Amino acid sequence: MDLNPIHTILFNMHILYSLILGIWAAVMSFRHQSISGNFWGAVATGAILAGVILLIGVIMTLQGYRVARMTTYFLYMAWLVIIMPGLFSLLRGRDDRSAAVAFSILSLFNAATSVSMVQRSLVGPWLEPV
Repeated sequence: MDLNPIHTILFNMHILYSLILGIWAAVMSFRHQSISGNFWGAVATGAILAGVILLIGVIMTLQGYRVARMTTYFLYMAWLVIIMPGLFSLLRGRDDRSAAVAFSILSLFNAATSVSMVQRSLVGPWLEPV
């Protein structure tokens, strides 16, 4: 089973998801609203999505597929998996305007990081085993 297209689709989904999450947090901050439970669920969903993408990358690596810079790929993916829950714990679950600004900035940074990964061919193409 070729996981290459699935990995690509999910990674593109992660880029768009991070962008939407950043905009959503910015709107909440602009409106001086506290962060809702729906947003916390979306943050968890984004972290799970990044975890699934990383898992697919691990499976493809075990199957013998390779991307240009494997170590860099895994470092970036580990970042994308742990940083949003890490910010939540760093802020100790705060849900005020400044927390919304922090989540907005981090989500937009994650989207930019993911786009950078695509541009530098860190997420593909995965080369088939020799």
